This record gives sequence, structure tokens and C-alpha cells, in this order.
Amino acid sequence: MTVEQHERAAGLLTTSDGTRLAVDESGSPQAPVTVVLVHGWTLTRHTWDRVTERLRAAVGGPVRIVRFDHRGHGDSDPSPSGTATIAQCADDLSEVIADRVPEGPIVLAGHSMGGMTIMAMAERHPDLLAERVSGIALVATSSGGLAAPGLRLPGPLAKVFNAGERGLRRMLARSDRRTVSDRSAWMRPGLRWLLFGSRPAAADVARSAEWVAGCHPASFAGFRESLAEHERGEALARLPEVPTVILAGLSDRLCPLPHARRMSERLPGAGFFLYGGAGHMLPMERPEEVTERIADVTRAVPS
Repeated sequence: MTVEQHERAAGLLTTSDGTRLAVDESGSPQAPVTVVLVHGWTLTRHTWDRVTERLRAAVGGPVRIVRFDHRGHGDSDPSPSGTATIAQCADDLSEVIADRVPEGPIVLAGHSMGGMTIMAMAERHPDLLAERVSGIALVATSSGGLAAPGLRLPGPLAKVFNAGERGLRRMLARSDRRTVSDRSAWMRPGLRWLLFGSRPAAADVARSAEWVAGCHPASFAGFRESLAEHERGEALARLPEVPTVILAGLSDRLCPLPHARRMSERLPGAGFFLYGGAGHMLPMERPEEVTERIADVTRAVPS
């Protein structure tokens, strides 16, 4: 068995800069279309568990699913210095596609920073999108304006929150992974408020806190800087003219409704779906609806 075969069997892919990414593949390799699911900042590929479980039945036929952990997240390696950026995520996504999905049509679904990764890919790998991508789902994401999020708070309170977040970011940049991962329990109340809408399941809040706590601290800080610099409204116009949906929770504090509306204005042909009572974690809070919308664009792929 070659090194590449061993890594694939172990669910790993080594990128061109030597960073190992954790990659999951499910469904038939002979399926006519592959859905690639891209997760958000501080989360993991398991954000998509419920969608993955439901998607084949929703599509009504064979479909292959590929999902991976961004560098610095989940089971992937920490980000080497200077690589915790959305642009690097787009490069990583292109390598995942080249290695795991070298042929056939692809549907891309990105949640939060995953959607931003798709936008960055339109800038950095336009030919790949034009030639291979047949459908796009942008889930609880934004094309920019994230330097000092309002969080649906009064202005003075938002300033206090953002100042505290900057201090936390500096602290995390100097921390190691172990000291942070022990703190998931005290993160839960804040993350429940920040990430979820009304009446989230306690188990979902706890699991999300574990993912956030497990994000490599320096990567956490580096990616937050990249999110602040993310301004890719123009990149939306570079997305291929394929079936596209935009999904947003009306109680999302991180990527609130105005962000979704701006994307919809840039992509007037895209389906635009809003979910009352849902926050930022749509793949967990509204898995049936998210699955159906991804299934819609997947079924639209020419056979």
C-alpha cells in the first residue's frame, strides 16, 4: 500500500504544504454527482452529520458525499503559521476536490466560513468552479462586513462584546490546545446565545462547545482575523450560473438577515430561504429543510 493509499484509508489527505486534513467520504463512488460539504469557523465536518444522514433519501437516488475538517479544526492538523486564512481554505478545498472528486459534477454546500470559502474559491480557482460545479448552497454565511459584527445588540453593547472578543483572541493565540479544550463547559451559555436560535437542544449546544474548544487556538485567532478581512461581494458575481440557494436563520447573530439579503441581491437568480426562530447553526437546527434545499440543487444537476 502506498503512502497515499494508507492516508486515504485513514481518512486523511496531505495538502501541498504538508498539512493533513481529515476527510470523510460516504455514498457510492459511482454516484452521478458528489456533494462537498464545507463547515464553518471553529466547527468541524460533523456540523453536517444530520444532513449527511438524510441527503440520499432526499435526493431520491445515489449521491456521494465528501466533507472535511479545515486546517486547525477538528481532526485536521493545526494551521502552519500564516495559513489560517479563508483564501487558504479555498486552496485546500480545491485540493480535496482534485484528490477525492477528480471527475464528475459537484454540488458545493458551505456553512458560515464554508460559504466564504466557496466565494474565495471563485476568486482563486474560477476555472475549477466553472468546469465542475453544478450547484451551490450558501448556508448562514456572509459576503463581508464581519470586522465588528453587531450581533443584533445595541451599538454600545456590541462594542463591549467585540472588545472582549479581541482580547480573547489575543489570549488564544498564546494558548495551547489542551488548556482551551478543558473549558467547553463554561463556553456553553455564551455559545447558546451566540450560535443558536430559540429552544436549542442542550446536547447540540454541548457538542458545539466541544468543537469550538477543540479548535486549535492559534488557528482560531488567525481565522478570526481573516473573517474580519473577508469582503467578497464582487466574488459572488464570479460564481457559475448554476442552481444556487441562500439559507438564513432570522435569529442569526453572526451572519444576520442583512448579510443574506445582500448576497441575494448579488445573486438574483438564487433561491432565498429564511427560517424563523433559527440561529447560525442551520445544519443542526433545521436539518430537514437544509437537506431538502441541498437536494433541490443536487437533483437539478444534468444526468
